[in-house]
Amino acid sequence: MHTALSIQVSHFPMAGHSQRKTTVPQDAAGRSKRILIFKTISFLIPFFLLLLLEVALRIAGYGYDPALFEEYAGDKNFLVMSPDASRRYFVNQKNATTGNRELFRKKKESGTFRIFVLGESTTIGYPYFHNGSFHRWLQYRLTHTFPERNFEIINISLTAVNSYTVLGFAKEVVNYEPDAVLIYAGHNEYYGALGVGSTENLGGSPDLVNLIIYLRQFRIVQLMTNVYEKAAGLLQKKQPVPEGTRMQQMVADQKIPYQSSLYKRGVEQFRANMDETLNLFKNNHIPVFISNLVSNEKDLKPFVSFPVDSLKFPGFSLNYDLGIKAFNTNNKQAAYKYLKAANQIYNVNASCNYYLGKLAYDSGNFAQAKEYFSKARDLDGLRFRAPEEFNTILTRLCAKYPNTRLVDTKAAFEAVSPHGMIGENLILEHVHPDLKGYALMSDVFYKTLKSAQLIDTQDRQEIGLEDLLRLMPITTADSLAGVYKIVKLKNSWPFTESMQAGTFAIRTLEEKLGYELANRKIQWSDAMDGLYDHYSQSRDFKKALTVVETLILEYPSDPQLYLKSAMLCGELKDEKNALYYFQKAFALAPSFDIARYLFVLHLKQDQPAKAIPYLDYAIANNSSGFNLKPVKDYAEKIIALQRTMSSDTSNVAVLNEIAQAYLKMENREGVSKYALKILAVDRENKEAAALLMQLRAGHSG
Repeated sequence: MHTALSIQVSHFPMAGHSQRKTTVPQDAAGRSKRILIFKTISFLIPFFLLLLLEVALRIAGYGYDPALFEEYAGDKNFLVMSPDASRRYFVNQKNATTGNRELFRKKKESGTFRIFVLGESTTIGYPYFHNGSFHRWLQYRLTHTFPERNFEIINISLTAVNSYTVLGFAKEVVNYEPDAVLIYAGHNEYYGALGVGSTENLGGSPDLVNLIIYLRQFRIVQLMTNVYEKAAGLLQKKQPVPEGTRMQQMVADQKIPYQSSLYKRGVEQFRANMDETLNLFKNNHIPVFISNLVSNEKDLKPFVSFPVDSLKFPGFSLNYDLGIKAFNTNNKQAAYKYLKAANQIYNVNASCNYYLGKLAYDSGNFAQAKEYFSKARDLDGLRFRAPEEFNTILTRLCAKYPNTRLVDTKAAFEAVSPHGMIGENLILEHVHPDLKGYALMSDVFYKTLKSAQLIDTQDRQEIGLEDLLRLMPITTADSLAGVYKIVKLKNSWPFTESMQAGTFAIRTLEEKLGYELANRKIQWSDAMDGLYDHYSQSRDFKKALTVVETLILEYPSDPQLYLKSAMLCGELKDEKNALYYFQKAFALAPSFDIARYLFVLHLKQDQPAKAIPYLDYAIANNSSGFNLKPVKDYAEKIIALQRTMSSDTSNVAVLNEIAQAYLKMENREGVSKYALKILAVDRENKEAAALLMQLRAGHSG
């Protein structure tokens, strides 16, 4: 019994040990797995709920879509810049700006050359907008130099933004097949949306700011932002609506000393964002043309010149004050003496450098004046003009990226400025060019596109800069609106000018519409309609044509505008431009009537080969009942005779046959041209003389 019991007892623990070894660990592993699954589900539930909320908000239509482009409501085949595209870059949504509504095809057509333009207020054409901006000057020049090509130039620049927006838009632009990207940006770096000195500043590093910009596309983040803003508004006492221009409302840290930590953050912000932008385009094999920056250095005193510590720099203030007093009394010799002495004591005062520049300029020491003016701009404590360091960054980045070309606008402006110093000759106030300046800027971009061989002007009749300035369709009302806007700007902070009421007498319709445009009392399209009606009623076809050409640049896909321009050119006896506009209208919306105008004009200009395609279309789509086959037969006969004539230009018999063919088509211009050619070879040719007599008799009849 003892032995058996001992055996049972001795084996019982063993059995128990075996069970602990196999069964218990399996239960523990199962529990661990279940705990892990439970924790994972617990962790994911908030994200799942957030996802459901995000989907629900989108289905409910809450918030806004920050995508750069949206379908154009008038034609689903086109895209246009979204009015909400800028909202993710502005802390205060009321400050968010909108840009141009320039259409381009959702599906890029074969042969189309597509250009996107990125930048700030100068790039969008302030204060003129519309046809004042450099990209519209470029558009006019390209479309008239290459009439058979389709150019899509889409300006997605905005006012009050900086390199964060340039980078953000670039990330979307790469998906829309650009053939080139043009960039002009930098003056808004400190005070533009998300700038280090702006009221729209989110703070932190560029990486953090870009993360916040990314998150703002989600409706949940938009909801949280709106809730926070409303709660903050309820908790705070009602504040008066801030007054002043958007420029003033966007400025937080007005004074940013040169080489201060805030200054350096702005420089790094610009460098990092532009570097990432250009790297993005390089990785997508997109040519980039980026301009250096220009500003008024010669004729604009620094906005902010910091006071100088009299204890650290004794004598500066006394010499400076004496120098300014002498300057104001036109005692230039004494002014230079005192200001130079002040500058030797403390050489980084913005105003002192500026006045020394004025004195050096007046004395003919232009190299020294240029140094003083450039230094004064960099030392200006109110950073509405980009420092020269930005241009250095752009030059280095262009050398870094092989797909990027530097557009040297600064050199072009200096070349036409007195003694190479940019001032009021091209700049309206601090940074925005006048119309000549915008034309010049477009010229530099045009020439750089040529040098990069993206456009080939060989065997083309180009429009030179002087011709461009003469031909560019800008209405007097648009030009005056720009002037009125600048006067209004200079009457506000931070400028010190003051214009008396009634300075501008509003007498003409152009002055009235310009004033109303400047003060947002009328829509631009309504102003153009009013001008067109006025010029049409007074039969001033030249000015009426300017209005319609202006509208064409604004709405380049509207065939009716081209047709209207062609008709006005006909009234003005300008057959060359009538032909151009009829061709553009036909390309967009072919019709029998337009084809008829085109083959008639080509035949009048002795271009039968170019007339044939339009004759073919007119014959195939003949809605008139006219028998056009004889016209085509005569045109083909002339083409064959011209081939024969190419080897013998003095063949009178061939020349006479061509003249007779044109006579049968009742083409007076063709008859006259070839009759004169005959008489140039044979003065006594009776048939040619008879033809000219017949033309004169028919004309007098």
